[in-house]
Amino acid sequence: MLAPSVTRFATALLAAGGLVLSAPTSAHATAVGSTPVRTFQYSVGGMTMKVPTGCMFTHAIRGSGKKITYQNAGVDCAFVAALGTGFCNWRIDFTYADTNNRTYRTSRGRTHNECTIDPMRNNSAQTLPRYGKACAHLHVNGVRRVSQCHHITK
Repeated sequence: MLAPSVTRFATALLAAGGLVLSAPTSAHATAVGSTPVRTFQYSVGGMTMKVPTGCMFTHAIRGSGKKITYQNAGVDCAFVAALGTGFCNWRIDFTYADTNNRTYRTSRGRTHNECTIDPMRNNSAQTLPRYGKACAHLHVNGVRRVSQCHHITK
């Protein structure tokens, strides 16, 4: 059960190795970026949940120009973080902004009430009306905790 999470985490780290963490990257054909999830605590049903260090939020996007053929975002945790209770009441949203950084579209994910260590969401293929950037955002218990973006350029 632990091995798939560790494998996915290692794969995400290798894919993101050439990218600067949390900096937007160009998506000419394919882009993968990871951002560390900072340690935080939150309350669920009177219990305090703690997300330790060791988790990465990875956003992958494929396409060309304004056409997105594949988009996925999720969390991978390793070491002590992989043994934790994880993320409860989570959702992943995808947002799209123009070159002036004005958000014009949001694809809001459904809220998952269960707790999981590896939240993940795919988004449908689409053609954007403008160039700008595509972002993925992880919300836990109603609070945005981490984001990762890619520039969409010609």
